[in-house]
Amino acid sequence: MANDPTLTLEDFRAALPPLGRLIGIDPGTKTIGLALSDAGRSIASPLETIRRKKFKIDAVRLLELCAEHAICGLVIGLPLNMDGSEGPRAQATRAFARNLAAITDIPLTFWDERLSTAAVTRTLLEADASRARRAEVVDKMAAAYILQGFLNRIRG
Repeated sequence: MANDPTLTLEDFRAALPPLGRLIGIDPGTKTIGLALSDAGRSIASPLETIRRKKFKIDAVRLLELCAEHAICGLVIGLPLNMDGSEGPRAQATRAFARNLAAITDIPLTFWDERLSTAAVTRTLLEADASRARRAEVVDKMAAAYILQGFLNRIRG
């Protein structure tokens, strides 16, 4: 896509050092779920949920976490429609990535996140998590689900 600052999977892998942490991002309309990988890039763990305010405020917090954890790459969940097409949420996610790329040199890539929130919600329901608890953790857990899928793909 023209004017897309994100890298293909191959280019993203080539841009990464041999070791280093990644952050997975699940950008929603009200929150941004974040997950963190280990330096060896085998395990993704939920990190934080940012309550969306304005892009600049949200980006400052994200970049603070990137500095704190020595992040070498960002994996952004791209919410495709079930048929693989892109709707308004995917377009908003691409805009988020463009804005982020304008203020950081950390490499960015997208990962198909179809059904990530549904899968995490189902897991939380099976674990009998309360509605309040599910609301509190679903976004960062969805980010971990997205990042883990990405980690599994680059290792395989």
